[in-house]
Amino acid sequence: MKKESVGSVETKFFNMDKDLKLESGKILKDVTIAYETYGKLNKEKNNAILVCHALSGDAHAAGWHYEDKKPGWWEILIGPGKALDSEKYFIISSNILGGCSGSTGPSSINPATSKTYNLDFPVITIKDMVKAQKKLVENLNIDKLLAVVGGSMGGMQVLQWIVSYPDMVKKAIPIATTAHSSPQQIAFNEVGRQAIITDSHWNNGDYYDKEIGPRNGLALARMIAHITYLSDESMYEKFGRDLKDKKEVSYDFSMDFQVESYLHYQGDAFVKRFDANSYLYITKAIDYFDLSSNGSLIEGFKNIKSKVQVIAIDSDWLYPPDQSKDILMALNANSVDVSYAELKSTYGHDAFLLEGGQLNYVVANFLTNTLAEDLMDENVSTIKKDMELKDVAMLMMSDYVTHLPVVNEDNRLLGIVTAWDLSKSIALNCSSLDEIMTKNVITCKSDETIDSISRKMRENDISCLPVVDDDFKIEGIITTDQISHLLSD
Repeated sequence: MKKESVGSVETKFFNMDKDLKLESGKILKDVTIAYETYGKLNKEKNNAILVCHALSGDAHAAGWHYEDKKPGWWEILIGPGKALDSEKYFIISSNILGGCSGSTGPSSINPATSKTYNLDFPVITIKDMVKAQKKLVENLNIDKLLAVVGGSMGGMQVLQWIVSYPDMVKKAIPIATTAHSSPQQIAFNEVGRQAIITDSHWNNGDYYDKEIGPRNGLALARMIAHITYLSDESMYEKFGRDLKDKKEVSYDFSMDFQVESYLHYQGDAFVKRFDANSYLYITKAIDYFDLSSNGSLIEGFKNIKSKVQVIAIDSDWLYPPDQSKDILMALNANSVDVSYAELKSTYGHDAFLLEGGQLNYVVANFLTNTLAEDLMDENVSTIKKDMELKDVAMLMMSDYVTHLPVVNEDNRLLGIVTAWDLSKSIALNCSSLDEIMTKNVITCKSDETIDSISRKMRENDISCLPVVDDDFKIEGIITTDQISHLLSD
């Protein structure tokens, strides 16, 4: 399939109608979350994927805004024919709580004072960010996400999702991330914060109505951080020791090398789109991030139910592969269904934004390797064999279903009744369920692939399969409508 863009997109805004209680115990009122969506939510609402962004990201993950000079930050992965296929999935991307791109943060208006929050904004955590995302997902009338995916700090949000809300996520893809910030990572963040705080124009966070804000401090913080996003090899490949617009060194403190000019460019560009106070709050949330329980990551992961694809980058020294392998081992210790992939790249940490080929391959394979348990409806309406036909018809209408499994007292499958069977009962003047139900029921197991199930449905000209365990007890039900979006080309 030709890989395309989602095209023109707009940022939307979700305004919470209730207060948001934070992990610190403090309360945020009138919270707004900026978000974008790509693709369509199917009627079963089982094709939603949440994308989580890194420290400096925003809701604009794909497509083009009006007069954009470049597309969303994960254009390589989102769109028709790509791993996050907008013709199959309903993709949600939101700006984090504490951000500065439409979501409530320190630059927002404090409803209690009608002025910007500044440092009155409460300290937030990754858990708080995810809690706000959950409110957004629920507002979109989605009970369960097919997947949550993100890199770097976005990967932290992915892990927090499956720890905090284990029943809401079927698949999780944490990329180039960690389950707890290391002393070195905290140290880099603190140096960046000090660059901002010691800028004389920071003014203790009160600079929004001033002519000059802490531009130099924020630019310096970005320069420091950007070094950690690259690898030594990528810097040699891109810059070497090449001089900038000169043939020999200047023997003063002006910029001699191309790498110096590049870092200054990155700092200056960042200042134009990001807020210094948000940088302080977000890096602090990263520092606090720790999914261990009683010092044990295994204990912290004990309730995870999602399938997980861990992705690391071999040249990443900010969140090195060893930290991803720690996640892998803790998940394995809890018998979580987990896979591990390591991207080969010279780009360093930034590879999760650049290595489109490898990322699309790993992510697409993980998402499309779908089993019955990933899509089946577990809230199955069932009936007993002695139920009156009139009551069966009423149940079908009230539950909006066309297939009802017939079970015994132990929930073992005895047969199945369809809306067509009920129509037939009227034509043939049948009086009991036993006369019309299909007793030789074609079923599937929860670990059967969607391709196998789809083939079984086609061969038998049926549109629904009960999912049963080894004792023939009902675990769920799966229909052609539930799987059709995954099988489209």
